[in-house]
Parts: sequence; C-alpha cells; structure tokens
Amino acid sequence: MRAQVDSGAAELRPDPERRRGWTLLLDGTPQSHVDLDDPTHLEFDYVRRLGHVVDLAAPPRRPMRVLHMGGGAFTLARYVAATRPRSGQQVVELDGALVELVRRELPLDRSWRVRVRTGDAREVVGRLRDAFDLVVLDVFAGARTPAHLVSTEFLEAVAEVLAPTATYAANLTDGGALAFARGQVATLQAVFPHTCLVADPAVLRGRRFGNLLLVGSRNPLPVDLLTARAAGDRSSGRLLHGPELDRFRGGARPVHDAAAAASPLPPAGTFEPGR
Repeated sequence: MRAQVDSGAAELRPDPERRRGWTLLLDGTPQSHVDLDDPTHLEFDYVRRLGHVVDLAAPPRRPMRVLHMGGGAFTLARYVAATRPRSGQQVVELDGALVELVRRELPLDRSWRVRVRTGDAREVVGRLRDAFDLVVLDVFAGARTPAHLVSTEFLEAVAEVLAPTATYAANLTDGGALAFARGQVATLQAVFPHTCLVADPAVLRGRRFGNLLLVGSRNPLPVDLLTARAAGDRSSGRLLHGPELDRFRGGARPVHDAAAAASPLPPAGTFEPGR
C-alpha cells in the first residue's frame, strides 16, 4: 500500500516471512517494522537495542511512563505495551498524515495506554509537565536528525521531564570519522553524569554508515547487562562507557543551539531494503 504523507511517499510493505508483519518505508527508506501478531518482535537491529534499554530500565513487567519522540509505526510503543502492561505512553510525531495512516492500517490495541500527539518534539517537550521513566529520541527528517534536537539546550529541556531515576536513549546515525557522533557523546555527557553508546563494531570503526544508540541517566546505567545484551544479539553490538567512551569522544565539545547541525545525510542506498 502506498500513500502520500507530510514527510514524503509512504509505503506499507508486507513481510513475506510473517503473516501480519509490515515494513513502513518513507521515500523508499525503511522506517519501522511491526508484527501485529507479535509486538515483541523487533526486526531492526537498532530497535532491538532500544528494546534492551526498555527491558533494563525497570524490573520486568513493571509499568513505566514513556515518552517517544518520533512515531513511525509505533514499534517501540507496541513493545512497551506488550512487555510492561499498564504503562502510560506518549508518542510525539510531526507527520499528522503518517499518524493517520498507521492508526488506520496498523491499529494499536485499544487496551494500550498510548497517546499520540502531532507536533514538533522540542516544542511538545517544552510544554510537558510529566515525569517520565524513559524518554526515547528517534526522529528523522529527510533521513537526518534535525539540528534543534541534538543540542545541550534540547537535552536540558528533556531532563526537565525525566523522573529522578529515568533513562534517556537516542537513536542517531553517522559514519566515516564519526564527528557528529563524537559531538553527540560530548553533548550527552554535558547533561547526564552516566552515559554509554552502543553500535555495530563496523560503524564504530568508521567502516560503514549506520545507527548509534546513546543512553544517559542521572543514575548508574546497567552497563554490564546492556553489554551482554548487545554482544549476544543476532547482530552483535559493542558498548562503550567510562574511559573507553571518553577516548571515543576525543576532543569533541558539547553542541549548543547556535552551532547545532543536523546529522549527516546517509550515502545513497545505505538503508535500502535488504542491505
């Protein structure tokens, strides 16, 4: 199925290996995968890593208040609802037409406490007065994370809506010398005393463009468990924290609004289906 949405040409492509599995593509780039029969199935590597963060952010099955910045097909919100019943969740998605498409074609279970807001993530965060246990940033416009969502000022606004023991996780993309990712590590460390990064080893070595998951908190993170989860995944990931993460950051400085830039544009074909 194809439809024009605010952010481009959307396509819902059936998964040949899953009876009710679907991949959402925007302008030909895969954005989300969902299995309506099994919301705990996480197809994309970076989403499984986000799932590890969800699993370890609180004791198993304990409900959480979760804010998702970036909606797509609501894959992670579905996962939270299935693994942590009675969780209260808010999804912020800029593309209202995409929200309508997903709600119609890939409906959420009516028993799930998932509220969807249409709007810009930073503007919505500035109006919230909730205290969330987990905040996830997974926002892309034209395959790039917008500049106003990668600064210390943005992270300081996010910190204002975090509960004392909460976790923040951001999915970003970079490649080559990873200058953008290094700056984002410095930015994260300027706001959160406890941080880590998880990515494919080939991405960390600059051999290919890909996803990097940054995680921050005011409290110690379960880095040993996250390390084991990442290493044991079907697409093995590497976790950096402490001195190793500091070495990765190198001389990068925190990014402020005045100098913030969107994440790099992926090379042509980077995220094509099947790659």
